[in-house]
Amino acid sequence: MLCDSCKERDAVVQVTQVTDPPVRQLNLCEKCAAERGIETHSAMPKQPLADFIQAVQQKQLLAGSESWRCTFCNSTLRDFRNTSRLGCAYCYGAFEVKLRDLLRGVHGTSKHQGKRYHPPAQAMEEGASVATELRTRLRRAVEQEQFEEAAKLRDQLKVME
Repeated sequence: MLCDSCKERDAVVQVTQVTDPPVRQLNLCEKCAAERGIETHSAMPKQPLADFIQAVQQKQLLAGSESWRCTFCNSTLRDFRNTSRLGCAYCYGAFEVKLRDLLRGVHGTSKHQGKRYHPPAQAMEEGASVATELRTRLRRAVEQEQFEEAAKLRDQLKVME
């Protein structure tokens, strides 16, 4: 469809003029629409109410962050927001409510849902590795004919077993 004004370019804007009884509909190209003061680019509509509400909420969060203070290290919730680090181990208890809200927002829940970590049984492994090391050293001492050292290592192995 060609522009009703210049009859040269394709029409991209449709303008409806309501005057007395007749209603006129114009199809205009971008250039002709701009000459008449009609904006052709669809801009993001401004939402001043939403911006205002968001600004008020931010102000309340920042104002409230000073009242949240750790009694042990004296750090504030604002410090945590700025550095993303807590001051001490007691901060977890002091900021528990806000941290739960943060975790709920990030992870969807404030409770651990994954697998539980079980550390390996190191006590058994350490004893076994020490005994293996002593046996290796005992064998070397016997091969090198260091019998006094070998006797000490043998006694240590007997105490362990």
